[in-house]
Amino acid sequence: MRAIWKGAVSFGLVAIAVKLYSATEEKDIRFHQVHPEDGGRISYQRVCKICGKQLTFDQIAKGLDVGGGELVILTDEDLADLPLASSHSIEVLEFVPAEQIDPILYSKSYYLEPDGAAGVKPYLLLRDSLAQAGKIGVVKVALRQREQLAAMRVRDNVLVLNTMLWPDEVRDPAFGFLEKDVDLRKQELQMAASLIESMAGEFHPDEFTDSYREALQQVIDAKVAGKEVVAAAEPETEPGEVIDLMAALKASVERGPRGAQGRAGRGARRTRQARRQEGRREEGGTGQVDCGEEGRGQEGCVMSHRSGSLAA
Repeated sequence: MRAIWKGAVSFGLVAIAVKLYSATEEKDIRFHQVHPEDGGRISYQRVCKICGKQLTFDQIAKGLDVGGGELVILTDEDLADLPLASSHSIEVLEFVPAEQIDPILYSKSYYLEPDGAAGVKPYLLLRDSLAQAGKIGVVKVALRQREQLAAMRVRDNVLVLNTMLWPDEVRDPAFGFLEKDVDLRKQELQMAASLIESMAGEFHPDEFTDSYREALQQVIDAKVAGKEVVAAAEPETEPGEVIDLMAALKASVERGPRGAQGRAGRGARRTRQARRQEGRREEGGTGQVDCGEEGRGQEGCVMSHRSGSLAA
């Protein structure tokens, strides 16, 4: 990892030199816009909509529409004069219980590492004290020329900085249904509680995968190998409008938790896939794996053993 910021965590009279690293990374498959006939990349020109002149980056400024047809233009010099007291420091404002911070405020995550041998001991002191107190530090930090509110906490023996939205950046959920007086029957609440209890479990993020990304990667691999790409089968059922809520809840409880099937039922799904594939061989079929909703993203859901086609 490469540090993207250097500064100091300051609380009271204590200053701890630290380096900041991005704690997360995007795994999405990103495409370039290209000309399909020759594979050339597509570029866009920066053209003024008034005079039609093509501009370079150093000829472009920041403008803000203030209404009434008026525009305020700011230069880099204007922005450089803005006061950023926390430009090279992570200023601890207070320590609060973790449950008091609404997760909707969290934005991006960063790791903090002590910068140099002298910073190790005070870093560990802050880390262990924070963990023992069960608190989260509310801090201010300036990243990319913007002062941000952030939460500093301990994760896997490392101090983590979660930048947060300012309170006025969270929208008010002013939905009309909140004003309606809907009568929820006791039996419905009890049945819903039973369904929730039947689906209760421990959260293990490693159990979940991005099935769309896996299927897309299979399509890309097939293209690279010169194979035929076969469209995935549509899901067998689509969720529709719930007519009888009580009946739907009861049926859900009787059917069993989908989450349990997602964990314990993976082997069963593979077994069913294998049986279907063997059945096709006996019937003289192509042996192509069914890559519908059940099989998508599974290891066997890649190529036909005879035709070489892809079921993504």
